[in-house]
Amino acid sequence: MRTHYFKSNILLAIFLVLAVSLNAQKTTSQYSSSQKNGKERIVTDRDDKTYQLEFTDGKMTFLSVDGVSVPEEKWGDYKTIIDEIREQMKKDKEQARLDRIQADKDREQAKLDRIQADRDRLQAQKDREQAQLDRIRADKDRGQSDHDRLQAQKDRTQAELDRQQSIKDKQQADRDREQAERDREQAVRDRAQAEKDREQAVRDRAQAEKDRAQAEADRKLLADLTVDLVNDKLITDASDLRMLTMSPVEMTVNGIKQPDAVHKKYQDKYSRFAKGNFSYMSDGSGKRIQMHRDN
Repeated sequence: MRTHYFKSNILLAIFLVLAVSLNAQKTTSQYSSSQKNGKERIVTDRDDKTYQLEFTDGKMTFLSVDGVSVPEEKWGDYKTIIDEIREQMKKDKEQARLDRIQADKDREQAKLDRIQADRDRLQAQKDREQAQLDRIRADKDRGQSDHDRLQAQKDRTQAELDRQQSIKDKQQADRDREQAERDREQAVRDRAQAEKDREQAVRDRAQAEKDRAQAEADRKLLADLTVDLVNDKLITDASDLRMLTMSPVEMTVNGIKQPDAVHKKYQDKYSRFAKGNFSYMSDGSGKRIQMHRDN
């Protein structure tokens, strides 16, 4: 039963934790969702585009595509993809609910199994006590008349067999107690490990949320930087930016090293990118961002 419980936890963790990596290329049908105080945000990658939808009490209040906000009057152009995303989220939530129900059933069955095992052990104890009473009665029977001596001999023989069986039973009982002790110790270890797993899952979810927030901030920062490049006429428009590098010592745009003054301006304004080796590339295969810095 514990196996089913772990599986359902893993499914929930996978559903809730979807790290946004700056080094990974976009894939299709990949999404994350967060919900708080009646507000829900969905981020999903489909057909090489990143969609972000926000809802308040079930009503959509925000839509962006690849980080670009879409005006409400144009939401109708995305009705099909919006309906598909909401339908997928509905299915996933239902599956998570079913998984939780199954986990509850598994825990209840485990409880019933433990109760039955306790009953079986109690019955075994009663049987052993009855066997002891039977052996005492057999000893009394051996004091009967000569007519009964033959039967008494048979009883003694049976008593010996019972004694041997009793020894075996005692040995088995000792082994059972030892096994029960090992089982209890294992249960303690299992509970401790389960607690560690739950604590790690909490830390993982918190880190994933931080990563998503930082990734969103970096995308917005890169968008602002691109606007400045256009304003400074270093590129004609956002699509003209094919390669950008920034480091503490230099800055290049589309492979062209920029003057120190330009580097200084962007280094001061975008110090997060300039602290380490930041690079951005855009080609037919997609957009890639890398940033290496000391934490």
